[in-house]
Amino acid sequence: MSQDRPLNNAELVSVLDWYRAAGVDLAVLDEPVDRFAQKPPAAAAMVQRASAAPVAPVPQPTGPIGGDPAEARQLAASAQSLDELRGMLEAYDGCGLKFRATQLVFADGNPEAKIMLIGEAPGAEEDRQGKPFVGRSGQLLDRMLGAIGLDRTSVYIVNTVPWRPPGNRTPTPEEMELCLPFLHRQVELVAPKLVLTLGGPAMQTVFKSSNGIIKMRGKWQELTIGSHAFEALPTLHPAYLLRTPAAKQQAWKDLLSFRVKMESLGLG
Repeated sequence: MSQDRPLNNAELVSVLDWYRAAGVDLAVLDEPVDRFAQKPPAAAAMVQRASAAPVAPVPQPTGPIGGDPAEARQLAASAQSLDELRGMLEAYDGCGLKFRATQLVFADGNPEAKIMLIGEAPGAEEDRQGKPFVGRSGQLLDRMLGAIGLDRTSVYIVNTVPWRPPGNRTPTPEEMELCLPFLHRQVELVAPKLVLTLGGPAMQTVFKSSNGIIKMRGKWQELTIGSHAFEALPTLHPAYLLRTPAAKQQAWKDLLSFRVKMESLGLG
């Protein structure tokens, strides 16, 4: 067994990155406490303190926990431009994801594009840079787009939630309900002709489906969000393709189908 030694700067950064990825973002105390060196108080003393201490009433919540979905819908509907919508999200405190994330991850690409890509949620690298799909999965996505003649200047990329969930967990239904009006307003303001959803959670959110992505991928549907109608195709998430290279063949079929649809609409 190696002896304990101080970590160098690179090792300390690696440890902090690991903590961050695991969702650890709060220190309990400024100084470490050796719990093994502490002696537990005598049982009698504990009982005496417990009986002497006044019991304060536990406050009960008087309203909804977290933000109000109705407020989120009202705010989103009032945005008349993407810049205004972004400003609203930066000021919005209704969703608890905001307070664990480094920054808002609003969108990337061309807001004038007629093709929109929708993923699930930002990861660690996206949280650092403030843009969707900039990590390893983003690099693969760029290659996937290039294979059908697209790049980030010809598409608009968003996520279903604009803040990174701690530890990259799936957003809760409550978090999705608070963020969904802002996503819907983004779709209305961009008004894409074609939408490509990436991964199961994004597909389930946009298509309002409980089916799995393997069952749904490659199947076109006509959808309407607000007053805007468009055609949408679900496919596999680039992160899944990195973990399961054999699935790239299915994703390639989806991309070819997307390319055919682009050409039929004069978007190729």
